[in-house]
Amino acid sequence: MRRSLSLALAAAALTVTALPSSSSAAATTPPGALKWGPCPEGAAAPRLECATLRVPLDYRDPDGRRIEIAVSRLASEKPAQRRGVLLTNPGGPGGSGLLYPAVLAASGLPQKVLDSYDIIGFDPRGVGHSTPVTCNLTQEQQWRGNFPPYAHTAADVTREARPARKIAEQCGSSRTAWMLPHTTTANTARDMDRIRTALGEPKLSYLGASYGSYLGAVYTTLFPRRGDRIVLDSNLGPGGYDYTAMRLFARGLKDRFPDFAAFAVAHPEYGLGTTPKQIRAKFFELAERLDAKPQQNVDGTAFRAHTFELLYVDGSMPRLAEFWQAADTGGQLPLPEPPADLENLMASRFAVVCGDSRWPRTLREYRRNVAVDRLKYPMLGGSTASINPCAFWPRKRTEPPVRITDRGPSNVLMVQNERDPGTPLAGARELRRAFGGRATLVTADQGGHGVYPYGRNACANDAATKFLTTGERPARDLACAAQPGK
Repeated sequence: MRRSLSLALAAAALTVTALPSSSSAAATTPPGALKWGPCPEGAAAPRLECATLRVPLDYRDPDGRRIEIAVSRLASEKPAQRRGVLLTNPGGPGGSGLLYPAVLAASGLPQKVLDSYDIIGFDPRGVGHSTPVTCNLTQEQQWRGNFPPYAHTAADVTREARPARKIAEQCGSSRTAWMLPHTTTANTARDMDRIRTALGEPKLSYLGASYGSYLGAVYTTLFPRRGDRIVLDSNLGPGGYDYTAMRLFARGLKDRFPDFAAFAVAHPEYGLGTTPKQIRAKFFELAERLDAKPQQNVDGTAFRAHTFELLYVDGSMPRLAEFWQAADTGGQLPLPEPPADLENLMASRFAVVCGDSRWPRTLREYRRNVAVDRLKYPMLGGSTASINPCAFWPRKRTEPPVRITDRGPSNVLMVQNERDPGTPLAGARELRRAFGGRATLVTADQGGHGVYPYGRNACANDAATKFLTTGERPARDLACAAQPGK
């Protein structure tokens, strides 16, 4: 079996496993109210409470079939300082957000923010402890991961069409296929507004990262007067997680890779090269070698994907260097264990990514785009431009994608690393242009995926904290310089 590695979904995944778990089940409630109780197994943490909210499957039929949304709360311990709720999303799509309030608190969310808000998390529709979706993915399909195999030729694109079509057919015929037309970002945003209503709040503030940036952009577009202070971190473009965003991963790796090359040069003990040029050459050497002869069932596509994933965080660079070193010397590859919920994670991701927008449906277009991106971004372009299950997704859609515009109050703060592999700066700038006067963009001269509160750039972090606690944003877009010694 060819082994691949799943793409990192959010900054939250970096710390989520460090928190304790409980065997208690989430409380259920009648529609429109939340009855707080213990959190379900795998989503428990000190002071974190959970509840279940029933929402319409189809908002065009609000009295019809309903599904469940699991909600969590980390309540402010300073009622006199509390100003409202801060709803959060760690990204994905497909990632659980139930534990995210506790993750944020453990990861350095400033105390004055914790005092100012009840921090709210939730599992989006289709995910985890909310009503989940499935595609009946086999173990082999799960291990194929989110990146198509690297296409070196047009024939490689054609060859991948059959397994991609198979996954789409499985999703479309699974026992949860009835959810697919309604498992969209727009409907998740509507669920967020139902959460706001159930909490009894006239407005909500929001902190979302990665795909969560697009979810927040859609929410504040659909409900512009119900958002208070909206912080979008590590931003997708205005089209969300569409084919353009998928192709941008290749640019993201190009933007970010020099940071790893500098690290590897500064640590000769890994034996990867003495100049950035040599480190880059080693990347292609290892990828080609593993394509020809996989090691521990890791081929060149898995090597590229794992390299990409470990570049999300500066602290993972030693692990990446060890991975390269083992691949280079024939040693034991240090591979992560797959998450226990990988099937649901991937199925719910397919549901949103493929259902939100229309993807190219002809092999000709994928072959052409692979040829272009393989030249522009040779490290990853042959993979991210290639065909995947979205090309064969069921055509039925309940509505077109939400168009992000400048209509609404000026209450959006975007924070963005300059060298983000997962959501490159190019996409963030497109979203900024779409928002017009609604948004202010703060960029940080640092690499990695996730700015607030994970990043070390005090200028960017302070801007987000100030906005959440006082409502004040920079007067204009702000470029934060690299922190000395960081």
